[in-house]
Amino acid sequence: MFYFWIIYNRFMTYVIYSFIVVALTAIDQYLKNLVTTYIPLKESITVIDGFFNLTYVQNFGAGFSIMQNATTTFYILTPICLAIFLYLLKTCDKRDYLTKSALLLMIGGTMGNFLDRIFRIYVVDFLDFNLLGWDFPVFNFADICLTVGVALFIITVLKENKNAKA
Repeated sequence: MFYFWIIYNRFMTYVIYSFIVVALTAIDQYLKNLVTTYIPLKESITVIDGFFNLTYVQNFGAGFSIMQNATTTFYILTPICLAIFLYLLKTCDKRDYLTKSALLLMIGGTMGNFLDRIFRIYVVDFLDFNLLGWDFPVFNFADICLTVGVALFIITVLKENKNAKA
C-alpha cells in the first residue's frame, strides 16, 4: 500500500506539471491565433495610446528578433533546452517550489514558441510597448513565461549560492 501511495503521488505530480505546461502553451497559442485572425500583418490596434499596442509581427529569430533566419539552429537547440529543463525539474528538491515554477514557465514558454516554429516557421509576436519614448521590441505570452521563468531561476541559483557560502 505504501508503494502505491508513492507511485500515485509521483503520477499526480506529473499530471499537475503537465497540466500547467499545457495550459501555458494553450494560452499562448490561443492568443497568437486571435492575433493572426483579427490583426493584419504589421498592423496595430491601439490599446493605450502612446504606451501599448497589439501589433502583429512575424519573428524568424529569437527573443527581441535576434538571430534572424536561424531556423535550423532553433530546431536543434529547442529540444535540447526542453530536455535540460525536464531533467532539472525531475531532479530538483521536492519542496523547491520556486525552481519548479521557474522551470514550468520556461518549458511552457519554450513549447509555445517551438510550436510556432514547427507549424508556421516563424513566431507570432504581438505585445508592443512604448516605454518613455523607447519602442520596446514586440513580444508574446510565451516570451513573458520564458523571461519570468529565467528570472525566477536566476533568483533560485543566487539564493543557493548565498546559502552555500553561509
